[in-house]
Amino acid sequence: MKYIRFMAPGKEAEVGILLEGNRVIPASSFVPGLKKGDMMDFIKHAGISGGLPEPPVSGCLGEPVYDLDSVRLLAPIERPVHDILCVGVNYEDHLKETEEHLGEESFKKPPKAVYFSKRALRLMGPDGRIEGRLDVDEALDYEVELAVIIGKDGKKIPACRAEEYIFGYSIFNDISSRNLQTAHGQWFYGKSLDTYASMGPVIVGREELPFPVELEVKSFVNGQLRQHSNTRSFIHGIPWLISELSQCITLECGDIIATGTPSGVGMGYDPPRYMKKGDQVTCEIEKIGKLTNRIG
Repeated sequence: MKYIRFMAPGKEAEVGILLEGNRVIPASSFVPGLKKGDMMDFIKHAGISGGLPEPPVSGCLGEPVYDLDSVRLLAPIERPVHDILCVGVNYEDHLKETEEHLGEESFKKPPKAVYFSKRALRLMGPDGRIEGRLDVDEALDYEVELAVIIGKDGKKIPACRAEEYIFGYSIFNDISSRNLQTAHGQWFYGKSLDTYASMGPVIVGREELPFPVELEVKSFVNGQLRQHSNTRSFIHGIPWLISELSQCITLECGDIIATGTPSGVGMGYDPPRYMKKGDQVTCEIEKIGKLTNRIG
């Protein structure tokens, strides 16, 4: 199934199920006790019950069924339960362009997976505006990433059981201010400015995709292709990441793991091709959809 947060005209935010024919059924119509519009609560319901009831094909009595075109899509998760768990340089081609941009003295191939956190008090959704802080740093960059949403709490998870702990997948854009990253000697500040994280348009349930996933990943700026790769090119795959992170950190229901970006980011070009006010950035992942934001 595909899960969304949406807002119908004159209504408050809802969690919904996207069915064939681009029909949307509010989850509150068939999940008893669900907090309206709260994807985190929806994910917890799925974890507690070991699954969710099948949505009615035509909706429940008294509950509307919407056409997708008639509603506004929101970020599937608006307020993450924790900071985003990010994986750095997890594609070989992006590792190479990072080495070339920063120089061998400043950056060397890490012997193990690189983890960092990204503060995101609120995730931007489809068509949400990224407030580019060009007054602070003009090196504003994009990073298309596959997001993994954890479906239940876990610690010391074996790699062979990692899929059991996944609720689903979405598209994540890890907006970054490159000069702030390098000036402060680590990545947290340059990646954590307000509105510098967007996710959507849907969460695709884990059961919809073969595991481990192999998906085409692309990004575009103003319609021009910038990044193109496939998740099969991960240096560290999703089973490994979930297992390693959980050896010493408890993964909680609703945690978001951003699995890294391929080559083609703005800093990788010569000269760099950073985003400007008014630019439109689109991230696209096969079988999930497209996530578009504009720089304000």
